[in-house]
Amino acid sequence: MFKMTSQPQRARGKVGLFGIGLAAYWPQFPAMKPRLEGYQREVARRLGEFVDVVDVGLVDNAPDAAAAGDRFARERVELVVCYVGTYATSSQVLPAVQRANAPVLILNLQPASQLDYRRTDTYEWLANCSSCCVPEISCAFARSRIDFHVVTGVLGIERGQFGEAPPKHPAAAAAWAEIRDWVRAATVVRRLKDSRIGFLGHTYPGMLDMYSDFTQHTAQLGTHLEVLEMCDLDQRLPAAADPAVAAKRAEAESVFDISQDSPSDPLAKKPTEEEMAWACRVAVALDRLVADFDLNGLAYYYRGLDGNQYERLGAGLILGNSLLTARGIPASGEGDLKNCQAMKIMDLLGAGGSYTEFYAMDFDEDFLLMGHDGPFHLKIAEGKPILRGLGLYHGKRGYGVSVEAKVKQGPVTVLALTQTADGRLKLLASQGESIPGDTLAIGNTNSRIKFPCGMVEWVNRWCREGPTHHCALGVGHELTAIRRIASLLKLELVEVG
Repeated sequence: MFKMTSQPQRARGKVGLFGIGLAAYWPQFPAMKPRLEGYQREVARRLGEFVDVVDVGLVDNAPDAAAAGDRFARERVELVVCYVGTYATSSQVLPAVQRANAPVLILNLQPASQLDYRRTDTYEWLANCSSCCVPEISCAFARSRIDFHVVTGVLGIERGQFGEAPPKHPAAAAAWAEIRDWVRAATVVRRLKDSRIGFLGHTYPGMLDMYSDFTQHTAQLGTHLEVLEMCDLDQRLPAAADPAVAAKRAEAESVFDISQDSPSDPLAKKPTEEEMAWACRVAVALDRLVADFDLNGLAYYYRGLDGNQYERLGAGLILGNSLLTARGIPASGEGDLKNCQAMKIMDLLGAGGSYTEFYAMDFDEDFLLMGHDGPFHLKIAEGKPILRGLGLYHGKRGYGVSVEAKVKQGPVTVLALTQTADGRLKLLASQGESIPGDTLAIGNTNSRIKFPCGMVEWVNRWCREGPTHHCALGVGHELTAIRRIASLLKLELVEVG
């Protein structure tokens, strides 16, 4: 039996930090280097509040820059942060980022928000001239095809004459918020590139929007695709009396309410004992599959035939895949690999990312009902999710246990991954609100989603971009982070609405 050693993804990101300055200044102004090193220690401390920092200190020559780049490469940093203390030549900066093989953030942060022009001498000016070499460095990076971004603002950490805390300048607050956002985006991108996505079975037949080229995903997103067979799952199916099945049943009953019959749909009913037992056995098999293949996501679908074993397995996946999705292993039904990637991005942002499509339009109250008959991200549920038995899965073979839930009320983000006619992957994103109100009691997830531009205009704009019909629905407004993720991945992003 194939088995990998699991490598859990890190909880915090990791950045490489180096400062720059010109060695010719040190004998001319003996106090300058210690002063800039003090600034850099404070930058490292601030970064350390939300990310692990590999700090190689202040670099003022090309050999030290090359050594810094080698260290960053060994440490596999997700982002290289170049703190510009004063002027430095680009030749002593470029080697550090060429060898690191990571995107670069240039911190153009001036210690003082304004110079005292009448009293400032050359030393004080040089200690505040971070912006001087940023154009030069940017040119060298651009010509070397280095992916870089610049954050300009006030350092916001220099203390006063008597040790008093620095004033809270708006340009400092804005700069540090931007730095944090870039670090967050770079962490998501590295996690995505390190991910192993399983593809179990096949894509739902005939859904042309969902067919994907595995090489395309690896080339453009960096993820590894592990092709799996239903026999891989079947091989890991436990016996009914296995203690793991009882433990899974207890887990399910703690997470979900077990439904009674639906008041509106005769197909949606209280799940039978047989259906619950089977769903729990399949959930244990999924856990084992994920562990053995070290998976960080799963796209899946299989039809089966005439009630055979694989049809039964395919019908029993929803409970287990909802539990996996809540653990940060997004599961995307109908074999929609592109949507699995979108769900993964949303989950890495901490926004959830539930498997979703358009369900119905409400022209009276101006909202879009969005949901699906498949996995739900349990951590973003409004109230306790429900397990219902379904006498059939519409458009699919088999029957069994399904999840009924709605997304938490409040701000939401919709993210989709589609592709263009020339084979490039493309992100679509939009922000809206999950609003209260009745939803369908049919054993499916469904939520009322309202958009600022209005439901009709939003649907038209979204469809104009050629989306895959599934999308990832998450909580919070995450467009700022998604913009930066798209930039780091070099993907087109269209913001809708």
